[in-house]
Amino acid sequence: MVNDIGIYALLALGLNVVVGYAGLLDLGYIAFFAIGAYVTAYFSSSSAMPWHAPFILNPFFVFPIALLLAALAGVILGAPTLRLRGDYLAIVTLGFGEIIQLLANNSDEITNGSRGVFGVPHLSVDLPGIHYQWGIDPLPYYYLLLGIVAIVMIAFGRLERSRIGRAWAAIREDEIAAEATGVPTLRMKLLAFAIGASVSGFAGVLLATKQFFNPQSFSLQSSFLVVAVVIFGGMGSRLGAVMGAVVLQGLAFYLRDKVPPTDRYIYFGAVIIVMMIFRPQGLVPSRRRRREIELAGTAAGASDQLGAAPIGRTIT
Repeated sequence: MVNDIGIYALLALGLNVVVGYAGLLDLGYIAFFAIGAYVTAYFSSSSAMPWHAPFILNPFFVFPIALLLAALAGVILGAPTLRLRGDYLAIVTLGFGEIIQLLANNSDEITNGSRGVFGVPHLSVDLPGIHYQWGIDPLPYYYLLLGIVAIVMIAFGRLERSRIGRAWAAIREDEIAAEATGVPTLRMKLLAFAIGASVSGFAGVLLATKQFFNPQSFSLQSSFLVVAVVIFGGMGSRLGAVMGAVVLQGLAFYLRDKVPPTDRYIYFGAVIIVMMIFRPQGLVPSRRRRREIELAGTAAGASDQLGAAPIGRTIT
């Protein structure tokens, strides 16, 4: 359970850059997760898939490769599509996610198709005097994921407070106004897509080295679940993304032996609906989001007072 929480926390942190910081709706985010996983199998094993690299690398050396290739895929997807906005962008990214899953499912001679990928070696450290391998015990993976999530949260915190983070906030609030004030909107949106995709590819390496996976691991439902985690936890909030993963993945683990798999999403939907009614800002909203809601509440209260004022009364 905690390993699934850690992986989905990483995915949510990466998507939070795209959705929470830059205000771009990406419904095909899980595709970069798949790219990271299959790249790991390609470079680190000669038997996991029919198609493999002519040389074998330690999975730790695959981390930067998967990160760069996933970021490149994000740029390739974003360059022609980020001129679109709102629903149009969401539909294009949704199609991209479906294309990647279908390619993985139908390319039997490359990805092993629907049979999936197994036999990817576990993460290991082989240095002079240090030899350690992450095996089937979930506890070492938990500590590794905990450290990686903490590092990503710190890095994204600094990024949010930087000039790039302020440019993303400006694009999220009003893209036209941001462009009019000199913000290179297309470049900043591409950067958000690339950074978010790279984190997803990074998480794909952890998935591949930890367990068996197949194209169904990157289904449309998984992509929607990552979006739900970000919204549930609080868009724009790093701690909220992690807490959303804790609650929703914890709920999935709790329901595993109590509810048929086909019915679990009913409970997810019910929890999210209740959350949106009683706490629309999310579990742990960002400070900016909290201020926006407070200002909206203040404005609504002032509007009610103005509407209730007697006729002829002077209001200043």
